[in-house]
Amino acid sequence: MHAYAPGRGRSVWLTVAAAFCGLVTVACGAGSGSGSGATPESSTSHTTVEPAYMAAYNAGWRAGRRIFDDGGKGAAVREVVWGGCVRRSLTARPHDVVDQDRGAWVLGCRQGVGTGSDRHPPAGQVTRREPDPDLLRRFRSWAAAHGEQQPARYADQVVLIHLGERDYDVEVAGTYTDENAKAGARRLADAFATWWDGDDGDGRAWNLIVTDSAEHRLSTRALS
Repeated sequence: MHAYAPGRGRSVWLTVAAAFCGLVTVACGAGSGSGSGATPESSTSHTTVEPAYMAAYNAGWRAGRRIFDDGGKGAAVREVVWGGCVRRSLTARPHDVVDQDRGAWVLGCRQGVGTGSDRHPPAGQVTRREPDPDLLRRFRSWAAAHGEQQPARYADQVVLIHLGERDYDVEVAGTYTDENAKAGARRLADAFATWWDGDDGDGRAWNLIVTDSAEHRLSTRALS
């Protein structure tokens, strides 16, 4: 007979128990890995960022549909022929979307206010900025001959903001640095509009925008 050894028996039992617990731990770990703890690569979502011109176009389209719902066919003439969409683009909301591409917003507004439902979004940026130093020179020349040297001396740059094939706004950047900048901008706008309305260029200019050197709007007015 073999004598029973209590110490050896406990050692064997502890070894078997530890091995069993190890197997349980591995199995539990494998189960949690395929459950809620890990996300399969195939389910990863990718966020698509809408281009700025499409966001502006869509905002304009929604605005146009609302205008049509309120005003009917008469609204289409007002907004498309008489420049209503272009005028509205200066104050349309949300500003951070519209200002990214006002030309795209105008396009969407005009299509949205139409009686049809066809959408023809742009393929890229619509708004195009074009500095025009010759216009600035001509304005300064006119101002000198008509007693408008004071407001004209603040005019630093003239930029045509093309909003489509023919429609555009005129932006005049002023060198204002004091707290009376807005009052000075209004005087400059008055002088420039007086000259412009008698010496219009090609296409159709709708709005005059006077800004500071950082392109912050100080004054706006319609051009006839």
